[in-house]
Amino acid sequence: MANPIDFYFDYSSPYGYIAAMKIDALAAKHGRSVNWKPILLGAVFKMTGAKPLTSLPLKGNYALIDIPRSARFHGLAYKHPSKFPIAGQAPSRAFYWVNARDPVLARQLARTLYQAFFVDDRDISSPEVTADVATTLGLKRDDVLAALNDPAVKEMLKNEVDAAIARGVFGSPYFVIDGEVFWGVDRFEQIERWLASGPF
Repeated sequence: MANPIDFYFDYSSPYGYIAAMKIDALAAKHGRSVNWKPILLGAVFKMTGAKPLTSLPLKGNYALIDIPRSARFHGLAYKHPSKFPIAGQAPSRAFYWVNARDPVLARQLARTLYQAFFVDDRDISSPEVTADVATTLGLKRDDVLAALNDPAVKEMLKNEVDAAIARGVFGSPYFVIDGEVFWGVDRFEQIERWLASGPF
């Protein structure tokens, strides 16, 4: 079996949303699996000095055009959230809690949370909203809320973020494939070529 793809993403990243909807199918096409790894760009930005894309002069205006256009290009629904950006602790903790028990369900939860935010304009930074979204997949609301406050789950997320930063992850989506790094959903063409025929 070929090496899995490590997929790093932040729930406040619209390009991460697009990647999340596409990466499993792309990987499967080439006989790969995917390790999903939500991170917190706020912690990363403290290291890099970066800021949320839409907050940047000039570039932010472009992003507000490019993001929905990119979603349309990839055949995905998109509605820019009324609250943006958001903190990703609640959905990220929910992911890691579920992932420890059922990785397939965790990926489904990640995509459902992304859709709740970038299609339905629901504020998934709220633990209550994250828990409500999780119930649509059969998870119990009280269990999810308890997990979001569990010190062990909080530590799990912190360790994953620290490990990502130590690995050099600086954005979302960010992929590591056979030791090679790719940043951005606009690198999918390069990723597909790498998966099909190896290094170039």
